[in-house]
Amino acid sequence: MERIKGFLKQGKASCGVARQYTGSAGKITNCQIGVFLSYVSRHGHAFIDRALYLPKAWTDDPAHLQATAVPHEFGFATKPQLASRMITRAIAAEVPFHWVTGDTVYGVGDIERDLRRAGKGYVLGVGAAHIFRSWGKPRHIAGTAAHIAKKLPPSDWRRLSAGAGTKGPRLHDWCYLELADLEVEKYSEKNVHGLWTRGILTRRNIADGGLAYFTRWCPAGTSVEMLVHVEGHRWAIEDSFETAKDEFGLDHNETRSWHGWHCHTSLVMLAFAMMAAIRHRANQTAPKKTRRATSQTRRWLIQEIRRIAQRLAQRRIDPAYIIACHSGDVLIKPLHNDLTSHVITTVSVRSLSAEGGTEPGASFLRLSLIGGPRRQ
Repeated sequence: MERIKGFLKQGKASCGVARQYTGSAGKITNCQIGVFLSYVSRHGHAFIDRALYLPKAWTDDPAHLQATAVPHEFGFATKPQLASRMITRAIAAEVPFHWVTGDTVYGVGDIERDLRRAGKGYVLGVGAAHIFRSWGKPRHIAGTAAHIAKKLPPSDWRRLSAGAGTKGPRLHDWCYLELADLEVEKYSEKNVHGLWTRGILTRRNIADGGLAYFTRWCPAGTSVEMLVHVEGHRWAIEDSFETAKDEFGLDHNETRSWHGWHCHTSLVMLAFAMMAAIRHRANQTAPKKTRRATSQTRRWLIQEIRRIAQRLAQRRIDPAYIIACHSGDVLIKPLHNDLTSHVITTVSVRSLSAEGGTEPGASFLRLSLIGGPRRQ
């Protein structure tokens, strides 16, 4: 899943700040943009990676880059490219997930290709002008997403809940159309077999009739309820950002450099992940025989967080490579012993379902785009 948030800013000296569109303000305004990757499961959710977006006006200006200490190896990259790199890092770190979701900024191109190669399912938002075509199916479908939606008969729509909200079930009307069944072996570089299906998922707001469109790729036979369940976890990233701002000061970053942005964001991510781990453990009743091990784990966890924070402050860790996730116990721990090199930090997540990952509750990643909060 993906979400764009903006944090308004007055100055021009902070790394990556520019007049650019942010969904939070609904307009082009002065802000920073960060791309975030979150892990969501029934046990909790936490940020696991992030990247600061540098507009082309910045990457084409050596003086700007030097003034904010941007590393030489970082050139211009689009938001989807940044997201694709984070997914690649998550896969390399063996993060256990079955789905990736995201809004329209990520819905096409390299991310789709990379996820198909990795054998991962996805529900990615696309614009109304995105073109879909079916093949090998009894029902012929062709045209833009908006054109297809206009021709849907009432019988194609189903009212389903995307999850529990603060005011009860979050109900929308949904339509799911299968476009093609394909042999996954032709697309995946992983040990994945069988038929997978491409399709279009359309969501209609009950109140105002507003439409949203999603392209999806998943094992054949995946139900529309499962797809709605995956897409409907948007609340998790919203909750993450609100909590990170209100409780951990995500929007209180007063630094201007590349390192400062990543350092501040990394520490907020660590604090949020630790909170998720503590919350998950607090909701469990551990057997007596494991209580001593749990106490040792907590002491170790705090020590490691302190070490990582110190190394970040000393610039002995490249902050662009602190990512997250581990299957098993809810922990935060480095996968590399050498904390002076790239560090992969595990966070509070556990694979939610069996290996197949098609049943309700499968764990997934959510892409997020957020305007970086800044103060002068």
